[in-house]
Order: sequence, then C-alpha cells, then structure tokens
Amino acid sequence: MFRSRPGRRGGRTAVLLAAATLMLTLAGCGTETVTPQAARADAGGDDKPGAASRRVDCARVKCIALTFDAGPGKDTPHLLDVLKEKRVPATFFLLGRKHVDRYPQVVRRIADEGHEVANHTWSHRILTDLDEDEVREELSRTQDAVERITGRRPVLMRPPQGRTDSTVSDVSRELGLAQVLWSITAKDYSTTDSALIRERVLDQAHRDGIILLHDIYDGTVPAVPGIIDELHRRGYTFVTVPELLAPGTARAGTVYRPEKD
Repeated sequence: MFRSRPGRRGGRTAVLLAAATLMLTLAGCGTETVTPQAARADAGGDDKPGAASRRVDCARVKCIALTFDAGPGKDTPHLLDVLKEKRVPATFFLLGRKHVDRYPQVVRRIADEGHEVANHTWSHRILTDLDEDEVREELSRTQDAVERITGRRPVLMRPPQGRTDSTVSDVSRELGLAQVLWSITAKDYSTTDSALIRERVLDQAHRDGIILLHDIYDGTVPAVPGIIDELHRRGYTFVTVPELLAPGTARAGTVYRPEKD
C-alpha cells in the first residue's frame, strides 16, 4: 500500500495516482469503496470546509481508529473512563433500540467528551435484506434519536455485518451518511477472553486501520487498556474516523474501508 513520506511534497502526484487505483468496488453491488489514504489524497492536502480539524496529519503520522459498535451498554461508562484517562478518541456506532433510547445520558457523555457519535441502525436488521423504505426507517430513527440527545445528526454509519449494496448506499446518501467498514476485528462476539481479544487486535494492527470492537460484550472493555498501551508503544496515534480521513470529508453514501498492508 502506498504511503506518503513525512516532509515530502514531491509525492503529491504519486498520491493522487495511488488514490485512483485505491477506488474499489464491493463485489456484486456496484458500491464505490474508498480507503483513508484515497480520501486524504482526494482533498489535495488542503483543509476543506466541513473537514475534521486535524490534531495530527495521518499522511505523516501512524494513525489508527478505534471504533465500537452496538452500544451504548452497561460497560460503556467504564470504557469512557478508560478513554478519558488515556486521552484516546474513539468512534461509537450506536444502536437505537434498547441502547440509545435506554442510555441517553451515556450518548450525551460520548458526544460531550469529544468522541464521534455515529449510526449503527435502529434494531440491527441486515440492511441488504430490506427494501428501501425499511432501510430508511432503520437509519432515520437512530438519526432522530441521536439528534434529540446531542443536538447533532450523525454523518457516519456502519451497516450491520458490513453488508451494503446500492440501495443502502442510495438511502445513506439521501440521509447524509457515509458508510464505514473496518480492517481489524477481534470477533469479540465469539469470546469473553480479554487476553484473546487484545491479541487478535494487536496481531492485525496496521497504519490507517480501523479497529472494530463492541462495548456490549463482557470481554471487550477489559481488553481496551492493554490494546491502547501496546499500540501507543508501537508508535500509533489514535484518531476518530473523520480525523483519519482529514483533510478529506466523508462523502454521504460512499463506503470507506482500509486496506491492510
């Protein structure tokens, strides 16, 4: 995978050429997929209106994004304590039914503490099994619920199981939602072994990666401090998904997915 080198502006043309080759297609659905590198290159290296404020330049710094799906849950407040202590931002793809509506104060805290609040549908139905109106309802209900609590509508969503197609993309575009997949997963839904969850994440970690975890499973939150500490030791900087794409801005309807080295 192409990476720009620190301090080298002469690689701009190569970056743009690489961006063109990094535009992929999800098999069988005709949905455009863009990597974080391509999103940054597409912005031409300059901050654009609406782009995430760049605490760091991920073209120069070894960035990685920590994301959590299907919360908030009972362990999310402790997770937020850990993230606050370690000064790590994260992106939370929130589930509406029995989560956002059950823990509104936690949703508010996620937003207030500077994390990215995103959409993971209302009831975790597989969107590719639904018709257009059903997809719209799954996403809109969570959009509305989050906005009532935080005053802001999410701009990112993650389809359950990562399953998307042209209909999902069209509705996402209509609702102003970019789709975010992942490149690192601990499959924490299959184990309560925190050491194993930590090991799986660390074994897959790579620059510009997006880590998928779930803050609703018993083994996950206890694994997070060790994941953060080791990735910090390896020289990674944690960012939210919008920061990973900056100075590019996530485009509604587009699917963003990192490539592994």
